[in-house]
Amino acid sequence: MNSWRYALVFFLLAATALFIQFYREVAVPVARPLEEIPRQFEGWRLVDETHFSTAVLAQLRPTDYLYREYVDATGARVTLYLGYHAGGPDSGPIHSPKHCLPGSGWRRQQEEARQMVLTDGRPLRLVTALYRSGAREEFFVYWFQVKGATLTNEYALKLAELINALRYRRRDSAFIRISVPVTTDVAAAEQLALAFVADFYPAIQAVLPQ
Repeated sequence: MNSWRYALVFFLLAATALFIQFYREVAVPVARPLEEIPRQFEGWRLVDETHFSTAVLAQLRPTDYLYREYVDATGARVTLYLGYHAGGPDSGPIHSPKHCLPGSGWRRQQEEARQMVLTDGRPLRLVTALYRSGAREEFFVYWFQVKGATLTNEYALKLAELINALRYRRRDSAFIRISVPVTTDVAAAEQLALAFVADFYPAIQAVLPQ
């Protein structure tokens, strides 16, 4: 009986060693360049685009990213950040906004995971949150995206990455964040942010791999 147990343990150790030796994750490129996300679309117009410093990129370690500011017809401003991480040995993990925002001096006032129905009827899972820094308030909408699925928390993100790594040898993921300064009231900022998501989600989805 013991010999069978030893043989089983030896087999499992050998299989694990072979898996570690030969397993390699594949870096997955974007479906289309992020720059193809429109600069002008559905009444929105690009007014600013930021390129991060080497120090910031060394911390975030995205494979590709966009950081843009748009305005609508009334001049109301919305900021879009899209960070894509292709997987593979050179790709860094996604940094959670729950850690990054407080680390930058923002304090969370409220947060809710919810589901938004897009114009074509598809559901989009996302998080809405209100943060304050001194006298400033900012309304955020964000989600993680893995192989076409939208996720609202870091645990679901890690699980999806693990499953895809084991099944498809890929660990690519994206983080999408929209932010709006609260200038009049929170409801107006929320409405503006969700309107931007509704208009731009098809373009965002088109550049990410499925």
